[in-house]
Amino acid sequence: MSESTTAAIDDRALKAKHRAMWALGDYPSVATEVIPTLGPILVSACEVGAGDRVLDVAAGSGNAAIPAALTGATVVATDLTPELFETGRRDAAAAGATLTWQEADAEALPFDDASFDVVLSCVGVMFAPHHQAAADELVRVTRPGGRIGLLSWTPEGFIGRMFATMKPYAPPPPPGAQPPPLWGDEQHVRSLLGDRVTDVQAHKEKLRVECFGSGEEFRDFFKAAYGPTIAVYRAIADEPDRVAALDRDLAELGRSFDQGGGAMEWEYLLLTARRAG
Repeated sequence: MSESTTAAIDDRALKAKHRAMWALGDYPSVATEVIPTLGPILVSACEVGAGDRVLDVAAGSGNAAIPAALTGATVVATDLTPELFETGRRDAAAAGATLTWQEADAEALPFDDASFDVVLSCVGVMFAPHHQAAADELVRVTRPGGRIGLLSWTPEGFIGRMFATMKPYAPPPPPGAQPPPLWGDEQHVRSLLGDRVTDVQAHKEKLRVECFGSGEEFRDFFKAAYGPTIAVYRAIADEPDRVAALDRDLAELGRSFDQGGGAMEWEYLLLTARRAG
């Protein structure tokens, strides 16, 4: 078997694993109960409006795609895990939004070059394992002069710290896979996009989260609802000492970010750019 064939098989296996991971638990509840404001923030930053052709990459259940569609834009929401679309369709119908849902790999988007006026991703594309491949696709499907908008958790913020906390308990990543929170580093994203974009605007913001009354409450919610956390716990399910240690570490992380009364601030990077002509 050739090296390229082996790599292709390994990549398919990795994508299948990612698809299954995000189908675990209840990610739509994370989107609607914990981070509901992030999608509209990104849509506003990208100045999405009526008549725009918009692609939401790694859209999940549509926390950015639905508010984009409500502006009058023509929206395609894509994700590697189509199991998330059922909730998205219900939410869209309840909101009165019309959009298209399509299964797609962020690293191999099934669209022609320059197909969209706006390409965005809200804490989504950051989880594609090969960052440069994903960035290349974001640029490719954006028309010259079109907008690219990315909202990503930072490495030093709460979710970045959560992934760092889970890392010692998780299986080692496959060769070539990069940590998701790197998308929250401005210089990393600038290097991925390179001189193919102009008018880059980037700034860090903080999302106030008031859903959890304690570090334990945060931990238990993520153990039940968030695919990556569920996957780590499954990997160590036969090691009760390590499960107990991860329980303690995640609860302590939640407590360390508690600003009083259970309120936390989760940092993210908001970056917008235009595709160079």
